[in-house]
Amino acid sequence: MIDLRSDTVTKPSKEMIEAMFHAQVGDDVYKEDPTVNELERRVANMFGMEDALFFPTGSMANQAAIKMHTQPGEQLICDKYAHVFNYEGGGASFNSGVS
Repeated sequence: MIDLRSDTVTKPSKEMIEAMFHAQVGDDVYKEDPTVNELERRVANMFGMEDALFFPTGSMANQAAIKMHTQPGEQLICDKYAHVFNYEGGGASFNSGVS
């Protein structure tokens, strides 16, 4: 069983480790990582989208989503148990200027 609820509890299988060990790598910031590029293409095709983005962590995805959906000075309203409230520190304020 693969547990994907958190990047800190996921335990890769031997096959996953082997795939990571042999993966071609490059600078993903400049779109030069063939493995990440292929992953993004596959996911985009799976969902019928033109393109996709890979976020290595849920926190990174949350912060990008907050930035895309808010303007500085706005408020982020979330549940008291929300990850962005309890575990992402001042990320929303620092990255997006929201309270």
